Amino acid sequence: MEEQELHKQLYPEAHSKGEYVICAAIWFNDGNKHIHKPKNIEIGFVVSGRRHHNCYYIASVCLAEKYSEAKGTCVQGFLTSKDNFLDRKEAGKLAFEQKQISEPTDCLFSEDLY
Repeated sequence: MEEQELHKQLYPEAHSKGEYVICAAIWFNDGNKHIHKPKNIEIGFVVSGRRHHNCYYIASVCLAEKYSEAKGTCVQGFLTSKDNFLDRKEAGKLAFEQKQISEPTDCLFSEDLY
C-alpha cells in the first residue's frame, strides 16, 4: 500500500481538510541536490522543528558544515501536510484559508499556530 494511502486511512480527519500548515521550517539553499526534502524544493535542504529557533539550532549543531556553507541563503517558512515548503507569506495565506488562524497575515509565525 502506498504511504499516502495508508496515512489517509490512519488519519482521515487530516486529509479531509486539504493542505494545511504543520510546523516551522527553514530552507537552506546550498546549491546541492539532497534526498528527503519537500516536494517543491529542488535544491538545498530543509530543517523543520516546533519553532524557527529550533530549526536553526538543529542545523547549526547537527549539520554544522552544511549550515555554515548555506546560512546566508536561508528562507524561513513552514512545511505543509502535503509535503510542501511555504515561505512565511504563503504559509500565512494557507493558514488563514484553512482557519488555522483568525486573521490574514503576510508573515506567519509559529506562535500564531500553536
